[in-house]
Amino acid sequence: MQFAYTIVYVREVAASLKFFEEAFGLAPRFLHPSGAYGELETGGTALAFAQHATARDSLGRDYVPADSSAAPLGMEIGLVTANVAAACDRAITAGALLLTEPTVKPWGQTVAYLRAPDGTLVELCTAMG
Repeated sequence: MQFAYTIVYVREVAASLKFFEEAFGLAPRFLHPSGAYGELETGGTALAFAQHATARDSLGRDYVPADSSAAPLGMEIGLVTANVAAACDRAITAGALLLTEPTVKPWGQTVAYLRAPDGTLVELCTAMG
């Protein structure tokens, strides 16, 4: 078994790709001509987005869209950076909502939490170790 990708279900795939590019510097890898599915360049594991209609069709049922929930959903996208504060500033300028200021944890890692315009919970953190 190998972890291949995470797909975030969103209202508008192109808007999510644009936000993640502007906020975090992740370049789009692919956007289907229909706009229903897209991926970002993130290394070995793909971060992808699918429109709600496509996701519901594939899943065969409804779910809680992240952007319709007042509270973040119980999962996050974690991105590692050497400068969490600067990454937060860039993300906020691109439209993210800061949930937790950069904080040094007892184990030495700096961590901050943001919410993307599409509702996705994003953790920015320094590398462990």
